[in-house]
Amino acid sequence: MSISSPRGLWKTAAATIAGAVLAVSFSVAPASAAPLVDGDQTGSITVHKFERPTTPTGLPNNGTEVDTSTLTALAGIEFTVQQVNAIDLSTNAGWDAAHNLSSVFTPANPEGSIAGAGFTLGTGQAQTTDAAGTAAFANLPVGLYLVSETGYPAGVTPSAPFLVSVPLTDPDNKDNWIYDVHVYPKNSITGAEKTVTDAPDVKLGDQIDFTITGDIPNEAVIDGYKIVDALDTKLTYLDASATLVDGTVITEGMHYTVEFDANTNTVSVIFTPAGRAVLAAHNGTRVQVVVNTSVNTIGEIENEALVYPNLGSFTGTPGQPGGPIVTPPVVTKWGEMTLQKVNENGAALAGASFSVYANQADAQAGTNPIALNGQTIFTVAADGTLTISGLRYSDWANGAAVAPGSADYRTYYLVETTAPAGFELLAEPVSFLINSTSTTVGVDVQVKNIPSNGGFELPLTGGAGTGLLYAAGALLVVGAGLLLVRSRRSTTNNQ
Repeated sequence: MSISSPRGLWKTAAATIAGAVLAVSFSVAPASAAPLVDGDQTGSITVHKFERPTTPTGLPNNGTEVDTSTLTALAGIEFTVQQVNAIDLSTNAGWDAAHNLSSVFTPANPEGSIAGAGFTLGTGQAQTTDAAGTAAFANLPVGLYLVSETGYPAGVTPSAPFLVSVPLTDPDNKDNWIYDVHVYPKNSITGAEKTVTDAPDVKLGDQIDFTITGDIPNEAVIDGYKIVDALDTKLTYLDASATLVDGTVITEGMHYTVEFDANTNTVSVIFTPAGRAVLAAHNGTRVQVVVNTSVNTIGEIENEALVYPNLGSFTGTPGQPGGPIVTPPVVTKWGEMTLQKVNENGAALAGASFSVYANQADAQAGTNPIALNGQTIFTVAADGTLTISGLRYSDWANGAAVAPGSADYRTYYLVETTAPAGFELLAEPVSFLINSTSTTVGVDVQVKNIPSNGGFELPLTGGAGTGLLYAAGALLVVGAGLLLVRSRRSTTNNQ
């Protein structure tokens, strides 16, 4: 079907060369003499570019045009064609030279292997495939040509450079030449994405996981594969591991290595030759790398990763043609809030302390207070303010906005553990949210304390009020005694 490497093409070329040499050796012309190559005629090379199918199509790869209706065309792929100088395919010697070159030509080093065989290359002509995946090179002199894929999007594994002759023997009419040659190199398309898991987490230091998933090139041989994650400095690297989505077991050290550069906060998962062999054998599945981190500083932390699907991409610019794939970024968000402690008149109060809880049930039971910087009790400053810093956003989880009522929406709670002198403790938890507003605005919540006993003064033993009551009581007792004495005297006198 396709001429994606010299091997398929040179089966045809070698047969042509062999036929020419055989005819010369025996000097016997066939009953119906084949026409000679017309050295003055021009031809063409039409490149048809498609995504590599999962299973081979079985279509011929002999230079003729074939039915590609079941394939996915790739537009925007640049090809360059260069003639190999000093090979005259209008002569048998020229075909013999082309055949000899085919035995030493190396797709990994096309220009070097051509030069090593004693040949040079002409000026390149570049064309970009259109919407149908076609790039046509017309008006080509008879000769041998190097076809190279010189421009392709990130995430595309390019086809190997190959040699093709103009003309080729017509496979359907062996006594004829075809000057308009069609070739069908295929590309492997590799995609990648990244996700973050932070919904269970509430505070700095909790582990959050970044998962990078990359396609495996649909190639028989994978010459390089790695996944790189340059972490934000607000993230602390913990560890990383790789798996295949289909459950195929791969082992660190045997199939891949994990490297961490502390200077750049970058983790790289690099597949070994043994690991790449496993990838090539399981190119219907995907690679999944999990990077475990913790957040060390508040902020809206954006993170992306790079997937290098082939060796050529290792030296390319991320996101540029030929370079690694850049995953869409994911974001984890962490912030703070500031409360102000005031009395019933709005004046600042110092001396209070609070604990913070991740849900109402814990707040009411006083269980599982959130520890920030090793503390679970936080004291209000002299100006009555307290900043609670290092909590996950209430309205953002797993890289996306969440609405109130969602299981991942986080409402936090304050419980007062110590009240200011002369004031009552708060009777119930106070709820609050962490978001971009709470992180940037000054005071987010005012917490008011009520004086003890609601402001009512309690009786105090030994106080002036009770002393007066005791004195009044004593006077009443004395008065009652005088009345009693007087009553007795009156009774005696009457007798």
